[in-house]
Amino acid sequence: MRANIWMGSNEIQGETYTKRLSPYDGRIASMVAVCSGDDAKQALKIAQAAAKNAKKVPLHQRCSWLLDVAQKLREEREEFAQVLCDEVGKPITYARIEVDRCIETIILSAETMRTMNGETMNTDAMPSGKKAHAYWRREAVGVVVAITPFNFPLNLVAHKLAPALVAGNAVVLKPTPEAPLCAYKLAKLFIESPYAINDALSVVYGDAEVGGTLVNSDIPRVISFTGSVGVGEIITRTAGIKKIALELGGNAATYIDESADLEYAASRCALGAFVNSGQVCISLQRIYVNSAVYDEFAVKMAEATAKLVVGSPYDDDTFCGPLINEEAAQRAMSWVESAMSEGARALTPPRCEGRIFHPCVMADVTESMRIVCEEVFAPIVSLVSVKSVDEAIEKMNNSPYGLQFSIFTNNLANATKVIDECEAGGVVINDMPTLRFDIQPYGGVKMSGVGREGPRFAIEEMTEIKSVVIL
Repeated sequence: MRANIWMGSNEIQGETYTKRLSPYDGRIASMVAVCSGDDAKQALKIAQAAAKNAKKVPLHQRCSWLLDVAQKLREEREEFAQVLCDEVGKPITYARIEVDRCIETIILSAETMRTMNGETMNTDAMPSGKKAHAYWRREAVGVVVAITPFNFPLNLVAHKLAPALVAGNAVVLKPTPEAPLCAYKLAKLFIESPYAINDALSVVYGDAEVGGTLVNSDIPRVISFTGSVGVGEIITRTAGIKKIALELGGNAATYIDESADLEYAASRCALGAFVNSGQVCISLQRIYVNSAVYDEFAVKMAEATAKLVVGSPYDDDTFCGPLINEEAAQRAMSWVESAMSEGARALTPPRCEGRIFHPCVMADVTESMRIVCEEVFAPIVSLVSVKSVDEAIEKMNNSPYGLQFSIFTNNLANATKVIDECEAGGVVINDMPTLRFDIQPYGGVKMSGVGREGPRFAIEEMTEIKSVVIL
């Protein structure tokens, strides 16, 4: 099926198309229209014109719009799951989960916007003031540019589109080149809804030229980007005076305390490290284990990992499917081999079959090894022995990233210490750091980015505060 361009509410066929091949078996998963910088400029102009009307549309219509899309998505759940499976190799069970989460994100955005209010203010609170009628309210920014990644190509699109549109903005979406059909189909539901705001959503495809044109333009007021640190740095340098929300990845870590339930911790860590083949910004990459329970936990972690089903993403029982491309699989193997040459041990045998890289648990890892100090984005997790929670926190914080950390413990003091001292956007107690509820604020510190997602917090990013005084 073809992913055509959406120039506002008009579907435009491309002059040429490129193939998107399945990362699992190499079949053609989709055909995507080739876009240029000129296409991006046209989409921005359409959005600029549409934004003037979008902010005037009653909130009840905007909320009905989102709820209609959520209902249509529920009806087409299996079709969308199959597209996710085809384009990015996501195991079908987890593809269905992503569709369900996308539905929830859209509904949450509508429900949240209904309660996003301003407030009145006491202008005579200080001697320099005087009595007046004063309040502030939130208004749409105008045009939002949304740039999304391959690992959750449906739900992460929803995390940008739904808050932006329900807030009364117009959006130009540039989805990941790896999953164009997924974005096209979701946009189609928005655009063809009977509650849709005319021309409020456009979709263009491409890499640097298209992305650069969108970011550098004076038309958008907000750039919302999820992707690599390198691209995030380029956006920061070139965007100009705009609101920028960046989710740039991480190097998630957890601490296994000596008081933890090791069986439970191992099962949750295996899920957190290897779900979506480790291609998650908050994928568990570093496990710091108290030396008193290190050996026991290592055995349990290896056993839990060995139970995971690896193979075809089209099988309901499959937990780990392929990585997104051959380069990612080869990089994962090279990092494991490099660590082993430096003294690390593989507790589960490193295996690479085409683009399928089997989950790998590494022990005796040191801080200088790439599989610890850089973001792996593959199904690899490293165990490091530490003597205390203080040492674990120090090592967890010794990273340019700060997205999410966690601790497994039955010691309240240690849990509190991790909450207070970990340098991260999120902390989880007694579960994997990969845990994310879509209703929560989500984002990181340091090189993990700026700004927050989650419906309420994305709406705040995509609106401006206007102060009003009436005398």
